[in-house]
Amino acid sequence: MKKIVFTGGGTAGHVTPNLAVMAELRKQGWEIEYIGSRDGIEKEIIDHEGIPFHHIASGKLRRYFDLNNAKDPFKVLLGIGQAYHLLRKIKPHIVFSKGGFVTVPVILACRLNGIPVICHESDLTPGLANKISLPFASRICVTFPETLKHIRSRKAVCTGLPIREQILQGQASRGLQMCDFHSNKPVLLMMGGSLGSKRINEALRATLETLLTQFQIIHICGKGNADPSLDGVPGYRQFEYVKDELPDLLACADLVISRAGSTSIFEFLALRKPMLLIPLSREASRGDQILNAESFRKMGYSKVLYEENLSPQTLVSAVSDLYEERVRIQEQMSGNPFGNGTQRIVELIEACRLPEA
Repeated sequence: MKKIVFTGGGTAGHVTPNLAVMAELRKQGWEIEYIGSRDGIEKEIIDHEGIPFHHIASGKLRRYFDLNNAKDPFKVLLGIGQAYHLLRKIKPHIVFSKGGFVTVPVILACRLNGIPVICHESDLTPGLANKISLPFASRICVTFPETLKHIRSRKAVCTGLPIREQILQGQASRGLQMCDFHSNKPVLLMMGGSLGSKRINEALRATLETLLTQFQIIHICGKGNADPSLDGVPGYRQFEYVKDELPDLLACADLVISRAGSTSIFEFLALRKPMLLIPLSREASRGDQILNAESFRKMGYSKVLYEENLSPQTLVSAVSDLYEERVRIQEQMSGNPFGNGTQRIVELIEACRLPEA
């Protein structure tokens, strides 16, 4: 039987695209296992899928000074040793890496074991983990065509992002019923990433009275970020975190407010949901979300509101502009050239894997 190990972690965006590829490989009879970190979000997501999960040590890779920089290389070395022995035991025909700090020890261990690796980069510019991994990869898949300019390697191929089938199969009626909403008023959905966003949560809640005159609001606020005082407000429903419910909630949404992680925005694009993107600032990230958001703005798929300009007033104004232009944006989205990258990635996995014994 053909075997594959997936790796990737740190955020949901480094894990959920793997699910689309896994589902297709399962149909084709592949045996699948996963290597991640002990405390990362990947364990919860992969356990939910019933896939064997193995954890290794992982040090964070930083571009800035931090006292932990002195000890994290030792965690990486420990992780390489752990991954080396795991791979010797599992004996996969190939490894697929989605990025994140935990992938570096796995990819280096693949080189020591002679196992081919395919990496996938979701963002417009490569993350540090993928930059380190590139020399050891057989191929690197990218989501944005512009990313090819940053990699400049014959290994790179633009596949687009693998989109989960479940996200495309939501039913608006179920989403409305779940929130006790009706179909006579548009729905605005806000999500701030897998961990939520305190700043966006505060801005939205400060504008609830105004926005609720025009919209019903679904607020995915992040674990521990719910405000009990708002429970029962007509037309407003808050969730700390959603998983299986997300396709139905997205199906009933007319507009989306979100961070600009590539996984989320490409799923919104596939669903033709006009989006207001509020990317993480350069102070809180390496700036990848800003580039993602600007790429979508230039293609006419979104509006962008930078976090440093975020206030209750600018949020209301941006949402109003987005709603007025929703039809034009959806028309622009209908010409989306990206498509679903799942099948192309599966073809590369087949082409690069080790032969069966």
